[in-house]
Amino acid sequence: MEPIKPEIQDLPERLVASVSYKGNYVANPKVFEELFGKLCGWAGPKGLLTPDALMLSSYQDDPKTTPPEELRVDVCMTISEDTQVDGEITKQTLPGGKYVVASVELEGPQEYGPAWEEIVKWAEENGHEIDMSRPSYEIYKNDPNKHPQGHHILDICLGVK
Repeated sequence: MEPIKPEIQDLPERLVASVSYKGNYVANPKVFEELFGKLCGWAGPKGLLTPDALMLSSYQDDPKTTPPEELRVDVCMTISEDTQVDGEITKQTLPGGKYVVASVELEGPQEYGPAWEEIVKWAEENGHEIDMSRPSYEIYKNDPNKHPQGHHILDICLGVK
């Protein structure tokens, strides 16, 4: 993992279609594969998988204080206001606001936890209070299956007050 250089940004709110999961997703890439499979399986036939659509994971809980079986995550993609959802797919608005944002390139799923830990540490060392009233999220910038070395390129976004 390359050195992380976080910065404070004001992020806009985003309207998304999402699939929810409750349980231990930590270090479990199969959970995300299944959730993205459901979301993309719904979005593909509707023509929603465009280059403009952002793919995200939205985290509602702090894994350090929430029991693993109670952790909640939503796998999301940005959509337009007129998009109709159905079945397991729901529509929600991810809140905007002040976030610590770090653009990272990770060699694989095993580096997600250490990257998040580094960003939390940076926020605390720089006097930023973490805001757990809003979800934190990851914005994915590539498909690791299409990267020559399988790298994950993303923005990690941690809500702060």
